Amino acid sequence: MSTETPEVAQKLYATREPVFPKRVKGKFRQLKWWLMIFTLGVYYITPWIRWDRGPNMPDQAVLIDMAGRRFFMFWIEIWPHEFYFVAGLLIMAGLGLFLFTSALGRVWCGYACPQTVWVDLYVQVERWVEGDRNARIRLLNAKWDARKWRLRLTKWSAWLLIAVATGGAWVFYFADAPTLLVELLTGQAAFVAYAFIASLTATTFIFGGFMQEQICTYMCPWPRIQAAMMDEDTMTVSYRDWRGEPRAKLKESTADPSLGDCIDCNACVAVCPVGIDIREGQQLECITCALCIDACDEMMVKVGRPTGLIAYLTANDEPLERAGHPPRNLWKHLIRFRTIMYATLWAAVGVGLLVALFVRPDIEVNVSPIRNPVFVALSDGTIRNDYDLRILNKHGEERPFHITITSAATDADIGVQLQGIEGVIVLAPADDTYSQRVYLVAGPGDPAGSRNRTEVRIWIEDMTSGDRAFVDTIFNGKAP
Repeated sequence: MSTETPEVAQKLYATREPVFPKRVKGKFRQLKWWLMIFTLGVYYITPWIRWDRGPNMPDQAVLIDMAGRRFFMFWIEIWPHEFYFVAGLLIMAGLGLFLFTSALGRVWCGYACPQTVWVDLYVQVERWVEGDRNARIRLLNAKWDARKWRLRLTKWSAWLLIAVATGGAWVFYFADAPTLLVELLTGQAAFVAYAFIASLTATTFIFGGFMQEQICTYMCPWPRIQAAMMDEDTMTVSYRDWRGEPRAKLKESTADPSLGDCIDCNACVAVCPVGIDIREGQQLECITCALCIDACDEMMVKVGRPTGLIAYLTANDEPLERAGHPPRNLWKHLIRFRTIMYATLWAAVGVGLLVALFVRPDIEVNVSPIRNPVFVALSDGTIRNDYDLRILNKHGEERPFHITITSAATDADIGVQLQGIEGVIVLAPADDTYSQRVYLVAGPGDPAGSRNRTEVRIWIEDMTSGDRAFVDTIFNGKAP
């Protein structure tokens, strides 16, 4: 008879325990409210801001015009070949994230990350409908009766409306917002618009309402990357255990002066949106929202003890405070080599983008030689090369452009002809690219026609403003 005990299957995934943050008041909670109002306001209102760019141009201040392959942001217009501006902004965003993380830890996650902002909004809606922490815990454990169904359906309906507004606001950045709104309400919008709204609605509803802190802990890579950005001088939310321990209840700690200031009220745990205990030290789940600071300070005031038991601290402050010395000056923590390096790189990229933005021309020209055949020998001995010329007119009006050619070879006498047009003047439409087939010809006996290669420069001149642009290319001839 076998005496082996059966193996118990090990669970690879723990069931999520819902987190019900308690309402708290304080300076950090107030800061989060203002940042939430600001960020949500920017997101929802921006597509509706108008900006006059002249006739035949979109008047939406911020518009990603996929059909016209352009990006508009107030007075700035970015063309596809200028995508380096977008890349530069992304680099600045990354460097800014590194800078803030090295200085203040996961301050982005705690205050301005979209997941944090929408979860904050969803939790507030949940409080309005179901009550504060204790009421929501009781409702979770209650049986599914009419009251529970009514509260849950009310909450889910409000969440869904926020999610629909979120998905709808996103698509407004890609088309004229008032026009698209009418098309959406009348069923005339493109299928892709409804598909995007549906997908963003679903992700907002699920991520903000049901997954919440799990997105930050398990799906977001930043908690695992942030350690490389931080050092001993990084300010982050910490518990002064040398002052709070050994902890005890208020009556015990009042009677025994050797006990710490922490009265083990768990207020810091109750308000935490990710459900951790900051008194256990730095943890991957902590988003540095500082709500535990507000909760602890409020409790310390009530029991008549100094605030700051939980506060923004650095690792270098701990030995100083343990020895009874004041912490280092705040600016010495913030201004150090790492933060100066990130700030310098961030500023350098920003200055580079500004310079590139203000020196870029209002007209650009590009040429593509037709090399099949390389050249055409006409019956009278003329050698002709064919090119596709493209003129980018960034002005908001149609402009005439004069096309000429020059060459470093002084003996060359190459002429310009335009397919289907008499003369060498073309009309480029407003804020668009104009394409024209151009012929460069070298007459019989011209040295350029008897050489393999002759370097030439094609010029375009804006006859309205006098601005000029050029592109270099090669004229191919018939070798002797």
